[in-house]
Amino acid sequence: MFRCPNRPFLCLRRAPSSSRGSQTGPGEKMGNESMKSKRCKHAEGSALASNGQVQKDPRGGIKNLSVDSLRAEVEELEREVKRKDEELSAKELQIKGLQEHLAKQTQAVSELSEELQSKCIQLKKLQDVMKSGAPAGLASRPPSVKASSRSSPNLSVRIKETLNRRKGAKAGVSAEPTSSSLPKFSFEKARVPKDASVKKLLTDALNKNQYLKRLEQQQIKDMVECMYECTYQQGECVIQQGEPGNHLFVLADGKLDVFQHAKLLTSITVWTAFGELAILYNCTRTASVRAVNKVRTWALDREAFQNIMRRTAETRHEQYRSFLRSVSLLADLPDDKLSKIVDCLEVEYYDNGEYVIRQGEEGSTFYIIAQGKVKVTQTTEAHKPPQIINTLQKGDYFGEKALISDDLRSANIIADENGVECLVIDRETFDHTVGNFNELQKHLQGYVATLDRDDKKRHVKKSVSRHQSMPLSPGFLQLKDMVSVFSPSKPFDQLEVVATLGVGGFGRVELVKVKDEDITFALKIIKKKHVVENRQEEHIHSERRILAEARSPFVVKLYRTFKDNKYVYMLLEACLGGEIWSLLRDRGSFDEPTAKFCVGCVTEAFEYLHRKGVLYRDLKPENLMLDTDGYIKLVDFGFAKKIRSGQKTWTFCGTPEYVAPEIILNKGHNFSVDFWALGILVFELLTGRK
Repeated sequence: MFRCPNRPFLCLRRAPSSSRGSQTGPGEKMGNESMKSKRCKHAEGSALASNGQVQKDPRGGIKNLSVDSLRAEVEELEREVKRKDEELSAKELQIKGLQEHLAKQTQAVSELSEELQSKCIQLKKLQDVMKSGAPAGLASRPPSVKASSRSSPNLSVRIKETLNRRKGAKAGVSAEPTSSSLPKFSFEKARVPKDASVKKLLTDALNKNQYLKRLEQQQIKDMVECMYECTYQQGECVIQQGEPGNHLFVLADGKLDVFQHAKLLTSITVWTAFGELAILYNCTRTASVRAVNKVRTWALDREAFQNIMRRTAETRHEQYRSFLRSVSLLADLPDDKLSKIVDCLEVEYYDNGEYVIRQGEEGSTFYIIAQGKVKVTQTTEAHKPPQIINTLQKGDYFGEKALISDDLRSANIIADENGVECLVIDRETFDHTVGNFNELQKHLQGYVATLDRDDKKRHVKKSVSRHQSMPLSPGFLQLKDMVSVFSPSKPFDQLEVVATLGVGGFGRVELVKVKDEDITFALKIIKKKHVVENRQEEHIHSERRILAEARSPFVVKLYRTFKDNKYVYMLLEACLGGEIWSLLRDRGSFDEPTAKFCVGCVTEAFEYLHRKGVLYRDLKPENLMLDTDGYIKLVDFGFAKKIRSGQKTWTFCGTPEYVAPEIILNKGHNFSVDFWALGILVFELLTGRK
């Protein structure tokens, strides 16, 4: 074995075998020894070169291979490997984070898909209710009415075409009006004793329902307390399609099948709530629910539900108002302003030991303690550690200066005991809701008190605001005088029908004219039986009073009312320019200037009505009519109601596409629901979509 001089690695060679060939002579041996000596010297030289600092390159160059340089190169390679490892770890963490994010997104998509499916089911229920339309009894013409043969053929054809196009018009819905004149609901009398286990199962069932799960827990608790037991035998219908509904049910035992037009849709499992739309308003059942075997249910009627909602909300509203009245900065605000603040209050929860506000921070939020206690601590130059200087509890407030200035917080507020529940409102919401606080204070300070009744500067030239009542025109007074002599129970002795203008949720409207005169009116005919069955008497009386007092060019005029054994009649101004709904269906949508004009007319009507304390609650294109001058008038005041400043009302009514959230959630509502509907109207006018 020897080192190969021309290779970097050892080369193994077998020594010459003595058995090969004949013996060598002295000369030959000498030659071999000489060659061996040269090879060994060459190998030694190579070994020496490898241990030194210089090694001859086979190609003729010189290469430096010091130990230090090799060590540095190894260290550099190690650093590079370490850097690559760190990059790989970072990439792995990033991949892991993306995978977790993807899993969350997948879960969110799954939850949203389930929610969308549930919403689609609920939407289908609402659509079925809306498709059911008005009861058939409303479509029947009063038997004593006959169409006039002398009416204009062209006018009759045009009105008939308009009526035919109304088949897709939206219908309003309503619950019974909530009025102080109705018998007072007794919650204590309505309570039904139950086991704790049953109460829990009922609570869970209500909380799983899409319509009911957003209610407050106190409201759910009260509903459970008022539910009563009902049993049904095999084959009996718990709910009958086409009949009016009044109850919410929870299945406690047995099995129920759901049918629509004799077709099986699904089955209801135990501890599932169903029929929930019936406790919101007077809806017609869109499907039948039949007992497969003997079943036991728990039921809640609409009257109990609505009174629970009203009772809870009124109690909370009054409590919040009392809290605000105790705040010196807010004590002198008018009731309507105070009510607006109450509506904007939000609830926030803080756990034990959690900071509500910190000393030295900028503040823009005002707090009222609704439940629990807080500690007030402060750091001073004399006492660097925070010292407890006060304790606040339910009804106390703090941070009120944040509504009027940008002062820094002067102390810490820390949740104590079992946490705290606070009512909060920030300065931006406060300013948008009730106006700048400084301006309000100036307004209050200068309101009336600084004026002397004898001050001649007060007696300026009289002017009429565009929102005040318009004076009665001579033409209107003349027509009122004419119809005042008509028989109060037989309007068709002096009137004859030209054509049917439309059919609504609670009646029909005929175009009529005075016999032997070229004077036309719109006669609204309402069936008494339908009004009584749906307990809508108060709505009808309210509509008559509001229209009789209205003096606005943007509100339809009422000339006279009549009644007989079967019907109530309202003789109204005839708006022969047609309805906005028909024009919108023909055009598809309106351009922006046309939509602005429509919204402007509606806004003028709302400004007038709201100043008079009238809540409209049924805005939609179907209730907007054009007069002969091309201006829009509000018609159909069946859901209108007069309320006091700062007051709320609780009746579920309106057209489903236009109903505001607070009406659906039974939180009580006021004039703001009209402007919610106005926003929906703008969308429908510009897009043509509902």
